[in-house]
Amino acid sequence: MASRALTGINLRSTPQSEQATPEQVPNSAGGHVFAVTPETRLRRFLTLGTDGGTYYVGQKELTKDNAATVLDFARNRATDLVAEIVTISEAGRAPKQDPAVFALAAASALGDPDGRRAALAALPRVCRTGTHLFLFATYVQQFRGWGRGLRRAVADWYTSKDVDRLAYQLVKYRQREGWTHRDLLRLAHPQAVDARNDLFKWVTHPDTADVPDLPVVRAFLDAQAATTVPEWVGIVDRDAGLSWEMLPDGALNEKAVWEALLHYGVPQTALIRQLPRLTRIGLFTPGSQWTGKVAAQLADPERLVKGRVHPVNVLIAARTYASGVSARGTGTWSPNGRIVDALDAAFYAAFGSVRKTGKRHLLALDVSGSMTVGISGLPITCREASVAIALVTAAVEPDTTIVGFTGGVGRWGGYTFPNGTTTDPLTVLSVSPRQRLDDAIRSVANLPFGGTDCALPAVWARENGHDFDAITVFTDSETWAGAVHPFQALTQYRQQVGHDVKQVVVGMTSTNFTIADPRDASSIDVAGFDSAVPNLIADFAAGDL
Repeated sequence: MASRALTGINLRSTPQSEQATPEQVPNSAGGHVFAVTPETRLRRFLTLGTDGGTYYVGQKELTKDNAATVLDFARNRATDLVAEIVTISEAGRAPKQDPAVFALAAASALGDPDGRRAALAALPRVCRTGTHLFLFATYVQQFRGWGRGLRRAVADWYTSKDVDRLAYQLVKYRQREGWTHRDLLRLAHPQAVDARNDLFKWVTHPDTADVPDLPVVRAFLDAQAATTVPEWVGIVDRDAGLSWEMLPDGALNEKAVWEALLHYGVPQTALIRQLPRLTRIGLFTPGSQWTGKVAAQLADPERLVKGRVHPVNVLIAARTYASGVSARGTGTWSPNGRIVDALDAAFYAAFGSVRKTGKRHLLALDVSGSMTVGISGLPITCREASVAIALVTAAVEPDTTIVGFTGGVGRWGGYTFPNGTTTDPLTVLSVSPRQRLDDAIRSVANLPFGGTDCALPAVWARENGHDFDAITVFTDSETWAGAVHPFQALTQYRQQVGHDVKQVVVGMTSTNFTIADPRDASSIDVAGFDSAVPNLIADFAAGDL
């Protein structure tokens, strides 16, 4: 029989192990994908961070790669960098502030004069608490010394606040990251002619300066000196502005003290973090008025937005609370059902109002091996986070199908383990927003997994005659196992259904890779832990981006 070597040249279906276009780059798994734009790489870093690394890349290497992008922006586009930092930070779109503060420190040192000024001017907008300021002080010393501009910016952080707000910051966030306010005040030398100057003297010279006659300062000192529950409750009742961080450890395991704190209001983030403690000390016993009150506050959309509570942090809190065991194994409790339900509601509410488009959505979750690693140093894996975020879209879009896919060999996927067990390459998932989050996550976490083939969603939709308006793929783009590239499969699917099908690629790690062809105007990349993801999906599916 004559040779048919030329039949191996196919521009419509190229194995993912081979380069399909000159623009493609090798990923860490041996496949070929596209490189994201510098702007997308920056946004991934600011929202996802690099803690913990990825399945293929260690934390050190991933951090180094992302830092190179941040430093390039700091040196050449510092003003743009600062604008992106402020946008993401002020909107509470990232679960951690560390990447934003790091990037701000870099811009303040490496940018041109306008960029450095913009970075230092943005300091109080990004570093809104003493904890953030201490973190900035740690990072900035990696790039520069304490020159006049930096000292003035830190001094302005203190002097820009009114007396009461400043006093609150000084006694609530007393030390972090090896820094104290005394350290920074001595470096910055802020000048004030009112009661703020009395605060500065008291912090820098506590043994000789007079104690400022301010309610929160008096309450803090009285609480530290008190030793009985009635005393602590009386101090909280006397000064409603007292926070739990201002109380001694002995007070924090007393039910009556927490009832007093809750009566005057505990900030949303603090309340979420303290739920295990509140449960252990008996605040949510049957018939307790606090169960309903706390549940109502947890799910209050206005409080969540005001507190910049990130949905992923709520998700982690919900999983931890429902498990009844602390992530560090340091304590146990019996979860209260109403509180678990309230945390579920809080997760959806933390995304804000998500737009309903009426489009037909296919939400495809990469559940392959590389998606089983923790992300951003948080106790949740990429595949677990993806199902939770997907449920937000499913909650508002009735015509939504959710699938999980891996890859490997076979007709259009599948993976056979050494013991002969074969995975299903793509599974229609029975998860629903009507389930508790921990149940939905558990169902995905228990799925078998193999190699990665990100072409499967489009191949599956085409071969089964399904017609979708938008396909959203949650993945790390470490695809390698398919006989056709994802962008080729998407093109074939669009040709079959006869209309434009939008594709949203939700990048779940801070790598440089994407399955989306940058030449395709109907595909977009978004960062996985960005709280704006559900509305970005909606807007792009509707054609408004």
